[in-house]
Amino acid sequence: MSETSTPVESPAVVVPAIKAILGQKIGMTQVFDSSGRAVPVTVIQAGPCLITQILNRGKHGYDALQVAFGAVREKSVNKPAAGQFKKANVPAGRWLRELRTDKASTFQVGQALRVAAFSAGDYVDVWGTSKGKGFAGAMKRHNFSGGPATHGQSDRQRAPGSSGSNTYPGRVFKGKRFPGHLGAERVTVQHLEVVRADPEKDLLLLRGAVPGPREGLLLIEETVKRMKHRVVHAQIKKEKAGKKEAPKAAAPAASAKAKAPGK
Repeated sequence: MSETSTPVESPAVVVPAIKAILGQKIGMTQVFDSSGRAVPVTVIQAGPCLITQILNRGKHGYDALQVAFGAVREKSVNKPAAGQFKKANVPAGRWLRELRTDKASTFQVGQALRVAAFSAGDYVDVWGTSKGKGFAGAMKRHNFSGGPATHGQSDRQRAPGSSGSNTYPGRVFKGKRFPGHLGAERVTVQHLEVVRADPEKDLLLLRGAVPGPREGLLLIEETVKRMKHRVVHAQIKKEKAGKKEAPKAAAPAASAKAKAPGK
């Protein structure tokens, strides 16, 4: 795709039937709720995500939506992706991702997923790539507490300790926690509350932190968890104790008095 190609018209905005969208982390700030409490939130530029392809179970083996997100120059896109955007008649996007859904057949290529699908009070799960920290020691990588600083240990406070076994089997087991590469992996944070959704600016404010650096790609979907109601047992115990006490002791005496005159 050359830079002199004719511009593509923006597709019509539709209200999506699924709560899933791609976003880009802007940063963290705080907002105040109705009672005046400060709530830490992460601001996310969520969407619009243009649908570039609809995958179905008969042809591809599963149902999904392929969406594009992020602004990028056309000459920065490789040829396979450029052909995909041209076929879908949508502007070039920085990221191409698939969203699994059973409702893929209800969408059309060129439609947009917007932040209007979310509202305050919803709970979402967020996928992102954590910050890469390079090579890290065992204490930082695995949260070890370290060794004692006394009894002759002058230079072993941050050492991981013994790693092998005795004569048998005489080797280090697989999976032993050692120093190594830390971060730069996929991380999921579940059950984050949507504090505010701004459809006009395509902004989503989530309570708490999300993985990854600023301008990192995020996938936001409806949470798989559900909040359980708290059960208070104190009042129930008092009611049961009150029922057991009173009328049962007086009932036999009344029945005995009623039988006496008949005899």
